[in-house]
Amino acid sequence: MYLYGLTLNNTTAINQAVRGNFSGTKQQEIIVARQTRLELLKPDANTGKVHTVLSHECFGLIRSIAPFRLTGASKDYLIVGSDSGRIVILEYNVSKNCFDKVQQETYGKTGARRIVPGQYLAADPKGRAVMIGAIEKQKLVYVLNRDSAANLTISSPLEAHRTNTIHHHIVALDVGFDNPVFACLEVDYSDVDQDPSGDAFRDVEKVLTYYELDLGLNHVVRKWSEPVDRTANLLIPVPGGQDGPSGVLVCSENLITYRHQDMPEVRLPIIRRAQPLEDASRGLIIANFAVHKMKINRQTQFFFLLQSECGDIYKVTMDHNDGVVNNMTLKYFDTIPTATALCILKSGFLFAAAEFGNHQLYSIENLGDDEEEELTATDFMEAEQEQGETPLVYFTPRALKNLQLVDELESLAPFMASQVHNLADEEAPRIYGICGTGARASFRIMNQGLEVSELAVSELPGNPSAVWTTKLRADDAFQSYIVVSFTNATLILSIGETVEEVPDTGFMTNTPTLAVQQMGDDALVQVYAKGVRHIFADKRVNEWRVPGSLSIVQAATNNRQVIAALSNGELVYFELDNMGQLNEHAERKQMSTFVTSLALGDVPEGRTRFPHVAVGCDDQTVRILNLDPDNCLEPLSMQALQGMPFSLAILEMFDTGATRGHGTLYLHIGMSNGVYMRTALDVVTGQLSESRTRFLGPRPVKLFKVAVHNQPALLLLTSKPWLSYTFQNRLHLTPLSYESLEYGSSFVSEQCPEGMVTVTGNTLRIITVEKLGNTFNQVTIPLKYTPRQFALHQPTSSFVIVESDHATYSPSEKARDLALREKEGIEIDQDMMNLDPQQVGHIRHSKGKWASCIRLIEPFSGQALQEIELDANEAAFSVATVQFASNPHAGDALEQFVVVGTGQDVQLQPRSCKAGFLRLYRPVLTEQQQLQLELVHKTAIDDVPLALTSFQGRLLAGVGSHVRIYDVGRKKMLRKCESKPLPTVVKSLHTMGDRIVIGDVQESVHYALYHRAENTIAVFADDTAPRYVTASAMVDYDTVAIGDKFGNLVVQRLDKQISQSVDEDSTGNRIFFDKSYLNGAANKLQTLCSYFSGDIITSLHRTTLVTGGREVILATSLLGSISMYVPFVAKEDVEFFQNLEIHMRTEAAPLAGRDHLSYRSYYAPVRNVIDGDLCEQFNLLPAEKRRMIADELDRTVGEVQKKIEDMRVRSGY
Repeated sequence: MYLYGLTLNNTTAINQAVRGNFSGTKQQEIIVARQTRLELLKPDANTGKVHTVLSHECFGLIRSIAPFRLTGASKDYLIVGSDSGRIVILEYNVSKNCFDKVQQETYGKTGARRIVPGQYLAADPKGRAVMIGAIEKQKLVYVLNRDSAANLTISSPLEAHRTNTIHHHIVALDVGFDNPVFACLEVDYSDVDQDPSGDAFRDVEKVLTYYELDLGLNHVVRKWSEPVDRTANLLIPVPGGQDGPSGVLVCSENLITYRHQDMPEVRLPIIRRAQPLEDASRGLIIANFAVHKMKINRQTQFFFLLQSECGDIYKVTMDHNDGVVNNMTLKYFDTIPTATALCILKSGFLFAAAEFGNHQLYSIENLGDDEEEELTATDFMEAEQEQGETPLVYFTPRALKNLQLVDELESLAPFMASQVHNLADEEAPRIYGICGTGARASFRIMNQGLEVSELAVSELPGNPSAVWTTKLRADDAFQSYIVVSFTNATLILSIGETVEEVPDTGFMTNTPTLAVQQMGDDALVQVYAKGVRHIFADKRVNEWRVPGSLSIVQAATNNRQVIAALSNGELVYFELDNMGQLNEHAERKQMSTFVTSLALGDVPEGRTRFPHVAVGCDDQTVRILNLDPDNCLEPLSMQALQGMPFSLAILEMFDTGATRGHGTLYLHIGMSNGVYMRTALDVVTGQLSESRTRFLGPRPVKLFKVAVHNQPALLLLTSKPWLSYTFQNRLHLTPLSYESLEYGSSFVSEQCPEGMVTVTGNTLRIITVEKLGNTFNQVTIPLKYTPRQFALHQPTSSFVIVESDHATYSPSEKARDLALREKEGIEIDQDMMNLDPQQVGHIRHSKGKWASCIRLIEPFSGQALQEIELDANEAAFSVATVQFASNPHAGDALEQFVVVGTGQDVQLQPRSCKAGFLRLYRPVLTEQQQLQLELVHKTAIDDVPLALTSFQGRLLAGVGSHVRIYDVGRKKMLRKCESKPLPTVVKSLHTMGDRIVIGDVQESVHYALYHRAENTIAVFADDTAPRYVTASAMVDYDTVAIGDKFGNLVVQRLDKQISQSVDEDSTGNRIFFDKSYLNGAANKLQTLCSYFSGDIITSLHRTTLVTGGREVILATSLLGSISMYVPFVAKEDVEFFQNLEIHMRTEAAPLAGRDHLSYRSYYAPVRNVIDGDLCEQFNLLPAEKRRMIADELDRTVGEVQKKIEDMRVRSGY
């Protein structure tokens, strides 16, 4: 078995984010690290939308990134610390839209190890040096400089190691042009290792240490060291040199302290929420920060934005003179979801890369300089001296005041679980997922397609057949008219602030229109059934009429040419002369068959005509005819098709075959049977090559030229709309998440710089596609707590979701404790208690306390039908729908009941609980015809059931380390059968016939057999390796796919002979008396495939994603990525892609310096899985490398690209 791994949706979580001028312009960009990918984001200062400019897979875990700029330069470089054991410096290449590797230096072993640097990166603000540090012991300093050709150079590493030392944070100090200094939070544990009593551990000190790089002597010295608070977790560099006092802010529990060599320390408290239920003994720490410098009256001023672990942002300012800090002030700024990184942009935006949930871009409306209460360091330190301890200072949180949300980047992280269903009988199934944590959790419905924004919808007097937009002059920036054609009339509308009918335009309005085009400098052309109308700027009209009883059936136009097909099969060609007159060519071309469609390309710059015309005929061919005056309308080439050509378009696309400034010219063919074909058109010879076909829908395909993100694109309309566009040098064909449309045209106006005008039914719609590159369009339904599992109730097509949060107040506990506080005389601020939990989060409770609910959701309307809160510290962990064979509570034998597994007083570490429960619910309709869950009974059991599934008309439950079969009774669930205990805890259950596949949380999977006659469950096969199972799926009767918590995907199979002998053993005795092997079952599973995916896999499914596509294994992972693994059918395909992968490993070395083979073999050697993401980078290689690899494979470049593309589109998207 061989698999081809492909990513459908990239990782959505962000673990690092930095800002800088990476493209060399004044506009700032953001580079984010998404686990294994680097992405360049560009916020639009006008619209506030964040656009992804570049996304690149690095095939290595990115641990840290830092920007730096050489002195005097205007462009930032990016330093990457990863698990490759190498420091890599990247430069963003604007012209090629890619990252270029400038420097790569090896310093250690691969992997995320304790003593191998890469965890911390600190770059000197003046761009002279960078320190890269490990969690323990090792710190290396590299000196950065320029050579004589102004290229970046990097020195040999200078060591700043210190044995037996753990590093908590490393930053670079701003010291102007003095010797670079790096600050480090360190703990020396050498005494702790030697002391068995534990006293040394209690007395250990955390120190702030300065390391100075002496540029003259070229070595690193330990300059200064001072003890700090044991709870210190973060260092924030303070601007220095000409801009400020230098030094660092040391953030620890409840305190922010300014520290610098030979300077007095200045302390501020971290202010806490005035929350009556909050535990005052719990410490509060700063999670991340942003520093912003600005010029005011030619002086540099700066402030810090610090975010606490609760999400509250504080603004810290400094009062300093001559390098001495006199005072510091702290003020509550706003509350946003907790972020992993904050970036303040000069354009007035704050980008927050959220820990979990959607990432957000805020506009900074105010700098928080209003009269709100602020706290000064001098007042605090005085109060601290008086009280003899650190006083707690409180504030009242509020809704956003200084920040305003302008855009969101959707994130699925943490992606807890997913399912694939086609509930509405659509062309393709949808992916349903539960995502997020706490109050920001959500239920997501993911449909393949781009998100469409609807700008305007207008009703028309009838059902239009076509629509066009046109400029009045060739040099106009915006279009002026919308021309709408009906069956018996044409309507002309003006484009402005409002859309109104225009009476006197020169157009013929009492007949339907076939084509509209702006012609020459300032003229217009209207093609209708009986002629061609040439309208000049002064409203003079020249008209060419069709001879006799003939009529025009098809027409194609561009800025200088018109070609029309008459009802007798003749082609009439017109061309604009130098005087601006439209002249008919002397000869007409008689076609042998009926013409169904025509297409002309745009006139190339500096030319007078497009050299070819494409003619679609009803004999299922497309012919290319010459338009050169000497051989006008002579045939050049022909393409046979699978159906009748319904619509044609010739369009230049800037895809992988493009050199800078020139794209690939494609002939796009839409057929009447719903098939779309794209074929390359040679602009010189007119020959067609490299055809690609794809079935889009059951209706004929209509093609329309549009523009998206300043690039030519193609709108394809069939049973649903599709868009063909280029994104990051790759051609994409993606459906739009919108209803079916009849006709379309590009739309450019002052209000909408890039849109499409479309018609459907009797409405005119203006739509726009803002964000490209997204595979899925998502519908988000908010949840209350972290979702654990969900199940589909098939008869009602509704979902039951179980949610639970640890250390969180449940509504009943909250009401009870608030009542107690009120009795104690504490005043409760109702405004603060009623703040949106999505902004401020739930109120935190003590360890061991749970908040939990069961939710019923109707996915079509996105409505939550019911929410059942659980009391008595009970938390739900599992859910399943079961159709019981004999059910005393069912009114119908086919009725499905819902079983929810819960635990009371659950402790996570060590695992324990007071009791577990099986709750049985019956879905019923209320008098208002609304679906509700009705509790039938609740059964107490001895442990938490983490896995539930239906099995032969009964319930199969994984309760602790046992697998049990329950049947339904009148007052409780009845235990019918129990297996022997498994090694640890049952995590997942799958069944097929009498076979049960059990996933153990630490000990991989076990194959068990249910013996009906004996009523026993016996394990007869298991794995040789202890895998920490997070997800599993049965691929077939003998094969299972497993995902573990280290990110490995493994496919295992039971030997066919063993499988048959177990099934054929009617007595079942053989299983019980087989001798144990390797301290486990008698039989062992064979590993077919092994592959490191780079992220923890949370769900696996065997499913089909596209109509007529082959079955795939679909995997979703914790950080939001969705991948598919396509099984190979032919051995020649396996050999082809294996050879291609070998060539790609050598020719396209991963960007972060990791070796691709060792990366995919992180924990176990990669086996029988080919990395499709690496193969797809073939399209990003330079042309000569592509040719070289293709020659080695005995293929053309086009054939290799077609094979790579087919693997994706035939099974997924």
